[in-house]
Amino acid sequence: MNWSVDFAPLLPDIFFYVAGAIAILLVAVLFIRRTRGAALRALALATLFLALLNPTLKEEERDTLANIAIVVIDETTSQALANRPEQTKAVREALDARLARIQNLEVKTIVARSASDGSTSGTQLFGELNAVLSTTPSDRIAGVIMVTDGQVHDVPDKLSSLGFDAPVHALLTGTKDEFDRRIEILKAPRYGIVGQSRDIELKVTEIGKTPGDSLPVTLRIRRQGEADEIRKVQIGRNVSVDMPFPHAGTNIVELDIETAEGELTPANNRTVVSAQGVRENLRVLLVSGEPHAGERTWRNLLKSDAAVDLVHFTILRPPEKQDGTPINQLSLIAFPTRELFSDKIRDFDLIIFDRYQHRGILQLLYYDNISRYVANHGGAVLVAAGDDYAGNLSLYRTPLAPVLPAIPTGRVLEEPFKAKVTAKGLKHPVTRDLPGSRGLDQDPTWGRWFRQVEVSSDRGSTVMTGADDQPLLILDRNGEGRVALLTSDQAWLWARGFEGGGPHTDLLRRLSHWLMKEPDLEEERLFADAKGLKVTLERRTMLEAVEPVEVISPKDEKQTVTLEKVSDGVWRSTIDVKIPGLYKATTPGPIEPLTAVALAGIQDAREMSEVTATAKKLKPIQDASGGGAFWTASDSLLSAATEALDADVPRVTMLSGARVFSGSNWMALRDRQAYLTKGVKITPMFEGLLALAALLFVISLAWWREGR
Repeated sequence: MNWSVDFAPLLPDIFFYVAGAIAILLVAVLFIRRTRGAALRALALATLFLALLNPTLKEEERDTLANIAIVVIDETTSQALANRPEQTKAVREALDARLARIQNLEVKTIVARSASDGSTSGTQLFGELNAVLSTTPSDRIAGVIMVTDGQVHDVPDKLSSLGFDAPVHALLTGTKDEFDRRIEILKAPRYGIVGQSRDIELKVTEIGKTPGDSLPVTLRIRRQGEADEIRKVQIGRNVSVDMPFPHAGTNIVELDIETAEGELTPANNRTVVSAQGVRENLRVLLVSGEPHAGERTWRNLLKSDAAVDLVHFTILRPPEKQDGTPINQLSLIAFPTRELFSDKIRDFDLIIFDRYQHRGILQLLYYDNISRYVANHGGAVLVAAGDDYAGNLSLYRTPLAPVLPAIPTGRVLEEPFKAKVTAKGLKHPVTRDLPGSRGLDQDPTWGRWFRQVEVSSDRGSTVMTGADDQPLLILDRNGEGRVALLTSDQAWLWARGFEGGGPHTDLLRRLSHWLMKEPDLEEERLFADAKGLKVTLERRTMLEAVEPVEVISPKDEKQTVTLEKVSDGVWRSTIDVKIPGLYKATTPGPIEPLTAVALAGIQDAREMSEVTATAKKLKPIQDASGGGAFWTASDSLLSAATEALDADVPRVTMLSGARVFSGSNWMALRDRQAYLTKGVKITPMFEGLLALAALLFVISLAWWREGR
């Protein structure tokens, strides 16, 4: 049972404030004038106020609730260094034993680990704590004890943000005099232009007790496709490292320093900088010939691509046409043939001829320039042909013929057909997995075309066929450049949705980017990708079989991996690796070896940036809550590991009204004295006849005293 006195005033609070002030004033006057019975009159007024306050005796039946102590065990990456796992285990066992001896105490234990998916970085102990606090009554929390190395990255700025009034203690693993050396990245690029390079700024730092004077250390730099670079660098001095961007997509540079004697861990002696390679805008020259229904198909497609700068000229009127139209009304600007096809031809990545015929607008010299632009300078040409390719004015009857992959027979096939992907096309990245394609045995789901030029192809790869299984799309490499020939001008039917349309955007965009040498669309390519400590190798090829892949680990250990076929032109395999870092993969290719790199392991730079144990980061929140920090390393923990290790864990006690909850060898939890009320009985103490009798007695006594 628990007894207490409560008040239930019969009048509003304002009455007691006003009447009380007047009563005090009157009593003060009586005492100043030394009036007889002043004390009794004051007692009478007090009795009247007591009756109006209506005091009651409250009797409660209570069940005591246990205090709750929350123990947070840090098992993040930095806690796996040196002998900290054994130390943490010993501390946990000793702490559990001490807490178990305290009566009326419930213990909740949280284990905080590094995120396996990289969703968070650093040690997030308070994040894990908040998850438990959300389901724990704040008035029962006696305190929080964290078993950690002190490297906590989410310490709140204010104690009030935790939502409870109890001490926060830290039992620190590791030792005060730990030494570690690491690479600190000061500035690193997030992206770079392909073919250019940017600088990485770094320095080598040492933390803790340094064993002797610091001498220059060896820095090894590993870049993709290059031999390792070795440098000597000074501790604490900024160093600039060149990072090239040889290709689009992810580019990686690995940096590694030698391990020092007595160093806590070599894990943070290696770091990897990853940045995206982006291409400058690709420049495309589109020359349209005689107007037709699909004239704007190519223009709309290329204009919608943010990575393409398009120059488009349309030949609306052949020069031989004579109809009396005044010269000043024929055009707004002259066609700059010499500038485009002679002076600045190498500025373009791709030249597209859309139903273009040789009508004398371009001199034969310019076609020869285009041929040399393809064969000798790595240029690209796409011919989207209609019946124009079969006639006397065909582009094949110009000096451009040597680079074109097919000879027109002069016949135009005008019949409905569905474009089909060939066996080579199922492997080629331009036509592989086109939406609507259903392999060699079934017709695709896309709509029909109705006109195609018959050609005889003597080189290149026919990746699609049309009417009578004639070549529809031919891709070819010529010297350093590339050429594509589309023998129908009716791709616009897909764009217009005729008979359900077709994948014109996928096909034409892939085609144009393959011509412009987009790395992801290469026929022969080796890819490497890592998730955690699993590395996936993928080979894309036009071959029927592939060679094994040689994988080189960060420690230069070699492993041979055999790939398995997963689909036409795609071979893949996944392997488990032991240590995080940069893995290099190499395999023979048709022309030259193919290489790829992958970064294995979740590299949490924040977690491994500082690994030496410290009491500084938790100190502000401990000082605000009255908690303390205690180093737990004992002699047995510092020596070789044994079967039973002892930890120096302070004595734990309970305090209720203290402001400081820690000392040199003890720590305390707050006794919250929480309870659950099961029943309440209220008894009036001063009302009715009792109050009236007491009041009359005191007043009568005051009159009697005054009458004497």
